Amino acid sequence: MSNSSSLNEFLLLAFTDTRELQLLHFALFLGIYLAALLGNSFIITAIACDHRLHTPMDFFLFNLSLLDVGSISTTVPTSMANSLTNTTTISYSGCAAQVFWVVFLFGGEFSLLTVMAYDRYVAICRPLHYGTLLGGSRACVQMAAAAWGSGFLNALLHTANTFSIPLCQGNAVGQFFCEIPQILKLSCSHSYLREVGVVVITACLIFGCFIFIVLSYVQIFKAVLRIPSEQGRHKAFSMCLPHLAVVSLFVSTVLFAYLKLPSISSPSLDVVVAVLYAVVPPAVNPLIYSLRNKELKDALKKLIQWVQCGHQ
Repeated sequence: MSNSSSLNEFLLLAFTDTRELQLLHFALFLGIYLAALLGNSFIITAIACDHRLHTPMDFFLFNLSLLDVGSISTTVPTSMANSLTNTTTISYSGCAAQVFWVVFLFGGEFSLLTVMAYDRYVAICRPLHYGTLLGGSRACVQMAAAAWGSGFLNALLHTANTFSIPLCQGNAVGQFFCEIPQILKLSCSHSYLREVGVVVITACLIFGCFIFIVLSYVQIFKAVLRIPSEQGRHKAFSMCLPHLAVVSLFVSTVLFAYLKLPSISSPSLDVVVAVLYAVVPPAVNPLIYSLRNKELKDALKKLIQWVQCGHQ
């Protein structure tokens, strides 16, 4: 029986024990990771350099891309390194840091998606008040800072609480990165209830944000359907669909990961679902936003052309 005071490392779940498949996993994750870095870096650079993209929604997209780069960089490089070196270990402090950054970045991302829903609601349902409510850079900065700050405080609370719980069930984490539910499975009998209470409070806050997003889009769709011209409706839907697609991808994968029935749970399914919510969205989000945003698409084309000319 091991205690948390004597633990100096955790064992992450290996995707496979076969060396060839480990290298395949490394190559696959490397491709996804580079795609996420490249896509989000292009969006960050385009928004920073193109004055046409200095709008509130683009400012929030800038922050979302920063969060996506951070979130995928927290989980994927460690997993790639373990596959390349044929190991599964992560230090105790490294595991705690990974839990902190995962909760911080994913919590901040969901808070930011809630803010972006408010931005779309005001733009479509209250366009005359848009300049007053969101036109100033100060209001946007305050809302983005609130999203980052809420993620930070939530992560600080969960990490401190989780790693103060005594662990008596070994050190094998049933996931390819450290996450709170897997750490709690290693805790001593009933000692995890304190963290469960914090999780319930956080879940209520997340549910409140989710309800806010749903109600915002109910009002948005009502307003869009009242627009007389087809061109106007198309433009309004184009403004909302990328954000709605990102929210749907994020929420559906996270909900399935943490609310799926125990009867269908298995280590392999848990890993697949974790890949879907922790690895895929940061790589796909830039594609979703660039496809429906003409100004962003044009800015990305100019940036790509500039990069190509610089290497010739």
